[in-house]
Amino acid sequence: MIFQCLIFKITGIVGGKDMSQIFATIIFIAMFIMIIIEKWKRHTVTLVSAALTIIVVFGLCMKSVSAIIETLNIHSIFTVEFWYHTGKATETASGINWETIIFILGMMIMVEGMAHVGFFRWLCMKIAKMVNYRVVSIYITFMLLSTFLAMFIDSITVILFLAAVTIELAQLLKFNPISMILAEIFCANLGGAATMCGDPPNIIIGTSLGYSFGDFVTNTGLIVAIAVPVVILYFYLIARKQLIAETSKQSDASMYPDPSTAITNKKGFVISAIIFGGAIILLITHAQTGLTVATIGTFIGVVTLIAAGKGAMGLIKKIDYETLLFFVGLFVVVGGLEQTGVLEIMAGFIGEISGGNQVIMIAIILWISAIASAFVDNIPFAATMIPIIRTLAATQGVDLSVLAWTLAMGTDIGGSATPIGASANVVGIATAGKEGYIIRWGRYCKLMVPATVIVLLISMIVLYIRYL
Repeated sequence: MIFQCLIFKITGIVGGKDMSQIFATIIFIAMFIMIIIEKWKRHTVTLVSAALTIIVVFGLCMKSVSAIIETLNIHSIFTVEFWYHTGKATETASGINWETIIFILGMMIMVEGMAHVGFFRWLCMKIAKMVNYRVVSIYITFMLLSTFLAMFIDSITVILFLAAVTIELAQLLKFNPISMILAEIFCANLGGAATMCGDPPNIIIGTSLGYSFGDFVTNTGLIVAIAVPVVILYFYLIARKQLIAETSKQSDASMYPDPSTAITNKKGFVISAIIFGGAIILLITHAQTGLTVATIGTFIGVVTLIAAGKGAMGLIKKIDYETLLFFVGLFVVVGGLEQTGVLEIMAGFIGEISGGNQVIMIAIILWISAIASAFVDNIPFAATMIPIIRTLAATQGVDLSVLAWTLAMGTDIGGSATPIGASANVVGIATAGKEGYIIRWGRYCKLMVPATVIVLLISMIVLYIRYL
């Protein structure tokens, strides 16, 4: 009933206010359907949708050059804040997030460089040897590793790294890595919810509302700690038959090569390890140093190319440009929803129907945020919701921090439900696809939607018990 009212609210306001809202919504829905049916490449769909948004929504309907400029957001690249920030809260620009694009590009170059010298193959063989080449043990270990790393490192970097390792390991031990990669994606998004620096929405919420790293750890971190064992059990139960069958087919551990044989270039290996360690340090400390993810991504990419020497061109050719173009198109279409006010309508509806009932308010913010984040980028949605929860706290007498933790869990976890809900999802699926492991919408959602619902229910229970 609530969702029916929301749809009516959106269409009613849209129809009476501005045709641009109608076309922005239609383009987004059409893009979403085209991606699901998978008849065309994802980046082609988003780029065509982006072109329609610019021409139809911004051009014909809005007749706004400024909307086009803001959505393309090219000017932001030439500002000091793009490369260096002071730590103060700033408005999140709509449209293309070039920081994310540049960061992913730099990380892709680093990952390709590490793969070229045998780093991933060495690591996967080392881990496999430590757990006696048991697929079940590797499965659980990698879920825990993904959760932990994502607490301090951007989930995109975590998945770029772990997905590559998983595929290498799958090729070595002869098992299908798809379920493991999906479990890693979910755990990366879950781990990112535990800290302020783990997920972009948390950074926005923390800097805008004045919360610290410790505030997130003691609030959203507690929820994550409770959810992790449940999530691991869920994915294990889902994949146990496959894992047991694949374990039974394995040869004696002594038959596998020594991990050191995976290293193709010892000097390059050491350099790659140093670069990776440097990337982790820079990402963990970027709030203190003021360096943005764009600066870090650029630095890491350039250093990797320099270290590669004559092999630099080979690394550039291996970059997954289709994924980068997919993000560009998606950002433009979501920018259309922002510019026309559709996201604002959705956010405003939450405040309208919740009234002063804190129980209802928490439930609505959590589930609507989760559902919205499953289909649109959670960064602009979180930015849109912040003034809403601030107003609700001021007018309804509700504790702002409770609404902030609710919003953080909804946006962070909800993004796991669909292949386009979070950047880590897109990157992980693309990495698997490059190696021939195609993850389609049906298989993705069948595994990830129930896990998302489980964690959201845990979040709601903890929020109610602790804060009401």
